[in-house]
Amino acid sequence: MPKELPLRYGMNPHQTFARAFVTHGELPLTVLNGAPGLINVLDALNSWQLVRELRQTLDLPAAASFKHVSPAGAAVGIPLSQPLRQAYFIEDLELSPVAVAYARARYADAMSSYGDCAALSHVADVPTAQILRREVSDLVIAPGYEPKALDILKTKKKGKYLILQIDPDYEPPQREVRQLFGVMLEQDRNNAPLGPQLFQKIVTRKRDLPVAAQRDLLLAAVALKYTQSNSVCFALDGQIIGMGAGQQSRLHCTRLAAAKADLWWLRQHPEVLALRFKEGLSRPQRNNAIDKYLAEGVTRAEWRAVEDAFEDPPAALPEEEKQAWLDRLEGVALASDAYFPFRDSLDRASESGVKYVLQPGGSLRDEEVIQAADEYTMVMAFSDLRLFHH
Repeated sequence: MPKELPLRYGMNPHQTFARAFVTHGELPLTVLNGAPGLINVLDALNSWQLVRELRQTLDLPAAASFKHVSPAGAAVGIPLSQPLRQAYFIEDLELSPVAVAYARARYADAMSSYGDCAALSHVADVPTAQILRREVSDLVIAPGYEPKALDILKTKKKGKYLILQIDPDYEPPQREVRQLFGVMLEQDRNNAPLGPQLFQKIVTRKRDLPVAAQRDLLLAAVALKYTQSNSVCFALDGQIIGMGAGQQSRLHCTRLAAAKADLWWLRQHPEVLALRFKEGLSRPQRNNAIDKYLAEGVTRAEWRAVEDAFEDPPAALPEEEKQAWLDRLEGVALASDAYFPFRDSLDRASESGVKYVLQPGGSLRDEEVIQAADEYTMVMAFSDLRLFHH
């Protein structure tokens, strides 16, 4: 394998010179199809680390859907319920565990996943390739590809779909180096292990952490490790259901993650599942129409677009009906990459079914945050581990 990979361009097309290279050993990436740019490689390497660590931590097939160096979704291969299969528009597909993981990662926030980098912890198989073939995706990275799956993927984007293979045994050096504005920066790689030891310091009156909640908290924590900070992640049933990434305020992180989680849950409302689309609508158009249908404060022009998308123009779902459905969302796990400075994030999280919380602790107002968790009968653990990623 070579030491260097020429890239199409850097962050932007006018940055014409770009390359990926290693100074020792061999480059762990192989291009099987297409021509990568610098952002493609950044997304690929971050997303691969995420799914690799999920596989190591939870011993399940894992997948991520990455956009702009943060996950729009990440998940493990747990069977899907029928309502989720309907909400994700995949009732017609036979799914392998790897394909289920990618479906969960891709469709929890389908609008954000548009044009994604798909990362797979296991060899890409035909069912996963069939999902990717019909979606707008820019690239995929995996440790290998079944021959027929590779043939399918090579037909995407008129033969220009970017397909990367990574050496699953590659281990990076302990020290990582980057240059910014001519200044060299060096640090130890963040190889802090994420596992059950994170739950040893439960600080709330309620202390029971079911196995499923532990899985979801670990999934959220691993995702945060490769998400632009500040960040807060909501997870349920083996998948991210809301990611609030890269906000300057932790409350804004929580609001963003909670709003995405609410939308994910509302998409499974029986009236939403019963909506009939006009023929010929693309999958992104369907997702956009549902988002507008469920959104608050929709403009007249946006509502006309909703009416144009369906066979029978629907009446808006009443707010009281939305709230009644949202009140049924429960058992959600929340992880934060740094401590909560105020209780306001838990106040907001409680409205979106959060019952399990993992955060580093260390705020001057930890007692207030613990009190809020107790008021909402949450189980909260202090991990003593910050997970910033810049």
